[in-house]
Amino acid sequence: MRQGVPARGCAPVPRRGAYAVLEAAALIAPAAAMGACAAAGIEQTALLTLVVVLAALALFFAVYEHRRPRLRETMPVAVLAALAAAGRILFAPFPDVKPVSAIAIVAGVAFGRQSGFMVGALAALVSNFFFGQGPWTPWQMYAWGLVGYGAGLLAHSRLFERTAGVCAYGFAACLGYGFILNLWSILGFFHPQTASEALAVYAAALPFDIAHGIATVAFLLILYAPWRRKIARVKVKYGL
Repeated sequence: MRQGVPARGCAPVPRRGAYAVLEAAALIAPAAAMGACAAAGIEQTALLTLVVVLAALALFFAVYEHRRPRLRETMPVAVLAALAAAGRILFAPFPDVKPVSAIAIVAGVAFGRQSGFMVGALAALVSNFFFGQGPWTPWQMYAWGLVGYGAGLLAHSRLFERTAGVCAYGFAACLGYGFILNLWSILGFFHPQTASEALAVYAAALPFDIAHGIATVAFLLILYAPWRRKIARVKVKYGL
């Protein structure tokens, strides 16, 4: 049978490029929806963007599932997501001191961008069974997923050749995480009338975002190198 021609009676197999387009759409849609709502001045932003981000997450999960990953490929993702969720719960008494971003970055570098997204998203979902589920959960899943996804994209870049570069990305990614959550809050609930009011919200949240970034750098300095070595041995042993 020629490559790319489906067997008689079988449904055509979607090409990898189609999945890449769907994946990109899932990542872009929530940010585009927030931007469109801000530009159009839509008042029901919270509900509309919630529907969009839920659809985007469902699409990304579907694309990941259509890869038909083997059990030995999904187990490390599940384990890292569980560790990130447990770490977030363990550090609950310390606001914004959480290892979720650091572990999502490790997952993205070690297993690729999709796995990095899954670890960040699943960690947010699972840990919120302890902290409380709400309309913020899908946005935390999306934002933490992007932290891991970005690490997977940059895994083979010059920036990630040194731990210092990984830490710099981790700090910047945490600020990006805060930007997304703060923008959702501004558009969905605060409804500022002027740009200065919106900036005031960001200014009030900035110390917490910086604390998140510093904590992530600290966790990366502790976890990144030893976990990368251990994961590399696991990948060789099990052929991942």
